[in-house]
Amino acid sequence: METITLQKEQLDKVLTDVEVLIEDVASLIDQDEIVTKRIKDIEANPAIGKSEKELDAYLQKRGVRLG
Repeated sequence: METITLQKEQLDKVLTDVEVLIEDVASLIDQDEIVTKRIKDIEANPAIGKSEKELDAYLQKRGVRLG
């Protein structure tokens, strides 16, 4: 096995990139947990669970023109 030399800045960048990728993968894997938390949040405060369609209808009733 050969030895390689890396600058500290290069290694730090690679490690940071790897951490971001690990967080992204963890986020994808934990979607069920995220959805469960969101449902609980909406049940606790139904106003935050409005769909875009519902919000558009609300704004149109109040005379707001939507693009």
